[in-house]
Amino acid sequence: MTEFKPLAGLSLDRLRTIESHIDRHYIQPGKLPGTLTLVAQRGEIAYIKAQGMMDVERNKAMCRDTIFRIYSMTKPITSIAMMQLYEQGRFLLDDPVHRYIPAWKNLQVYKSGVYPDFITTPATRVMTIRDLLTHTSGLTYGFMQRTNVDAAYRQLGLDGSEGLTLEALVSQLAELPLEFSPGTAWNYSVATDVLGYLVQILADQPFDEYLRERIFEPLGMVDTGFQVADAQLERFAACYQYEAGNQFKLQDDPAISPFRRKGTFLSGGGGLVSTIDDYFHFAQALCQGGALQGQRIIGRKTLEFMRSNHLPGHQDLPSLSVGSFSEAPYAGSGFGLGFSVKTDVAKSQINGSVGEYGWGGMASTNFFIDPVEELVMIFMTQLIPSSSYPIRQELRAIVNGALI
Repeated sequence: MTEFKPLAGLSLDRLRTIESHIDRHYIQPGKLPGTLTLVAQRGEIAYIKAQGMMDVERNKAMCRDTIFRIYSMTKPITSIAMMQLYEQGRFLLDDPVHRYIPAWKNLQVYKSGVYPDFITTPATRVMTIRDLLTHTSGLTYGFMQRTNVDAAYRQLGLDGSEGLTLEALVSQLAELPLEFSPGTAWNYSVATDVLGYLVQILADQPFDEYLRERIFEPLGMVDTGFQVADAQLERFAACYQYEAGNQFKLQDDPAISPFRRKGTFLSGGGGLVSTIDDYFHFAQALCQGGALQGQRIIGRKTLEFMRSNHLPGHQDLPSLSVGSFSEAPYAGSGFGLGFSVKTDVAKSQINGSVGEYGWGGMASTNFFIDPVEELVMIFMTQLIPSSSYPIRQELRAIVNGALI
């Protein structure tokens, strides 16, 4: 399946490089099971191409309506939900988190020791909601495997273990030290899951219901949610794990996937499944200043605020990050309220525009929006981890090379 639409600002001949590049370097060598790529400009889809398999074991070809685990591409959606409540005056960004989670009033910072015998010191300032949105909160992820604090996250199952709830997450986090004092560093973390909890508190509504009513239904995102229903199973992709030697093995069989049942943990940081067209509706709404086909999900000025670099002193990620992550390039990128933001094109070593923003997911999905060129690119596949191959950077080079 390939669809092209001639647009004044894009060369179709150059966009076709995507197909040949992915086929030659990823599908034929067996590095990726299958891919689905979309490029749009000024609201019109110029290129969409499915390649390879959505389910190798069942010999099912990738399709345009394939359902993917989008993992951390959930984060921008949760951040928009939170900022919708900001627009309603429900909170301010400098509000201390403990105003809404009282148990977080006297957070401590790790000094030494292992769980449960930590030695800590008081944080130099309170954690704010802005810290959660920018990943400068001092929280972490268990999968980082970098410190004794993230080891405690793994031991307690705080990355989404069976039976975890948002309430249990925030309760247990209150008992653990932070990696650093809020605002002093950047670290990828469960902060966006905490935002999902705050959406529930501020809206007085279950998180999944809020997303459905305020984002998914207005934008016509009919296949996006925390669970794959029986009627969707035929379109649900398998997920694979990278293996040495540029191979992959089955990691999550769609028939028995945890996404097939409604779990107790509605992860605002990584719990959604979606299709490329659903996510395009979301990304295109952002590209158009917060609205799509008359349905506004966020105000234009609020979105401009969100896609500004909010890191202290307008630093980029290498200057402030204490851990590694692979959902966006480091150099020349700052971080806004829920997105990475390109701040220096030359420093990034990847062509594009200042102000380009977006994010990716653990299974190698990715999107970016270029407000200057009114451009949206979405890439879907299902291979963990996202650091397996540099395909995100390669696609940026190809797509930006097609602009005329």
